[in-house]
Amino acid sequence: MSVKIILAGGGTGGHIFPAIAIANAIKKQQPDAEILFVGAKGRMEMEKVPQAGYEIKGIDIIGFNRSSLIKNIGLPFKLLRSFVQVRTIINQFKPDAVIGVGGYSSFPVLRFAQSKGIASFIHESNSFAGKANMMLGKKATKVFVASDGMEKFFPAQKIMITGNPVRASISLSSITKEEGLKYFGLETTKKTVLVVGGSLGAKSINEAIDAGLEEFEKNNLQLIWQTGKIYAEKAKTRAEGKFNVWVNEFISQMEHAYSAADVVISRAGAMAIAEICLVAKPAVFVPYPHAAEDHQTVNAKHLVEKHAGLMVKDNEAKEKLVSSIIALAKDEAKQNELKQHIAKLGVSDADTVIATEVLKLIKK
Repeated sequence: MSVKIILAGGGTGGHIFPAIAIANAIKKQQPDAEILFVGAKGRMEMEKVPQAGYEIKGIDIIGFNRSSLIKNIGLPFKLLRSFVQVRTIINQFKPDAVIGVGGYSSFPVLRFAQSKGIASFIHESNSFAGKANMMLGKKATKVFVASDGMEKFFPAQKIMITGNPVRASISLSSITKEEGLKYFGLETTKKTVLVVGGSLGAKSINEAIDAGLEEFEKNNLQLIWQTGKIYAEKAKTRAEGKFNVWVNEFISQMEHAYSAADVVISRAGAMAIAEICLVAKPAVFVPYPHAAEDHQTVNAKHLVEKHAGLMVKDNEAKEKLVSSIIALAKDEAKQNELKQHIAKLGVSDADTVIATEVLKLIKK
């Protein structure tokens, strides 16, 4: 008899790509498994999940807006509506298990599943758990976490340390540096800086790179710059005529970008860190300061303490980021030290471990 599993969550690539990796691992172990995604209408998952070959149902849910309280007026109504939609989806699909990967849509789905006695699993990718996951963790069948010390957020007996699932295209990549550079039309003889501000872009990082764009050429460096949608046009205009700069709103072939890069600038989201650990690249992290419980700063500090990464604060990016990355690109000894320590933190089989555990527990 085939199993039916719902994967809920999204909002950013950091939630969506691990969820797809888990779904693929489940299908690999049990090809007849039926998988349905539930996401938030209008968010990135509504596009990326079908591209990966899975069905997704959208619900009307928004997150709590920390910067503008007036925008939260409609939140209770949306939440109520989402619960009605979730009830319909779950009653029709009749899942054996629900897996929440974070993002707005995971809360109502897991909450309803738990009320119906359906097996529920949480994947907490950060080293500081979100409030919704902490609430759901009390009744969860199992909580998969990326790092140790998570007993302060979840019941200890429910925790399983798995690491964070990384897309197979990255974890299994055999692309050479030369192939990566050719893909972006860049020279094979120059040091290359990869700039990624997350799937939605990062204002402070983009502005810092924009302001210091000429410095890269002066220091014989080339740039792969993912800007996100909002900054793309401005960045493309700035980069016109600069043959050492590749710029676009999104990099769909991240395995080529990591292969091409000597050093990386990145936000400190859990999934970005998981990928950079796995490809073992020296990196400067710029934590997004408005993430829930400031978890990106916690993530970055973990790496700095282990001599596995460097950090520049968001509000200091414009003054310090470009000079920091140029200094790192010129310092082979520092690059080797960071590579050595960050490589120890890479996990390549988290998706398989999670899939195995979920299938084992729902078949009991």
